[in-house]
Amino acid sequence: MKHYPSDLTDGQSQLIEKALNDSYKRTYSLREIWNAMRYRVKTGCQ
Repeated sequence: MKHYPSDLTDGQSQLIEKALNDSYKRTYSLREIWNAMRYRVKTGCQ
């Protein structure tokens, strides 16, 4: 998988997962969802 400068670090990802503290079974990881949102915010809708 390609990594972007806007991707979360391991520490940031762990902090978010710890803060949410849910046991919901997801199709996609929270880290990938956050990375996608941060990429969109950084680059905008071109």
